[in-house]
Amino acid sequence: MTRKAPTLGELEGRYTDMLGFTPPKIAKRLKLGLRVDPPLVAALEDWRIAALTPDALDQKTVQLMSFAILLTQTSEAAANHGRAAIKAGASLEELHAAAGIAALFRGVAAFNLAGEILDGLFPETP
Repeated sequence: MTRKAPTLGELEGRYTDMLGFTPPKIAKRLKLGLRVDPPLVAALEDWRIAALTPDALDQKTVQLMSFAILLTQTSEAAANHGRAAIKAGASLEELHAAAGIAALFRGVAAFNLAGEILDGLFPETP
């Protein structure tokens, strides 16, 4: 199957649509990948978007799940999915509940990471 490779702007647009921006690490990966192996990057990005936009789940649920899963891996990428969850309508309470579930499976490290992320996403107002 031959198709035109997506442009960097098109791929970054997928992240902007979901997260509100394209994270710098991802932008670098996309730029390099399109230079080295455009079909591979296109296939991986198509798979990513298909997995993150299932018909059976709304975006808020998908992003809350992604947030919790990434917390169990103590991945800084959890912050991106926390932002996407907020963009999809998630509240601080919902994100905190997802963090509690992650903590059940990963422990305090996941909950500590969630605290850092959520404090940044929901700063107290004076």
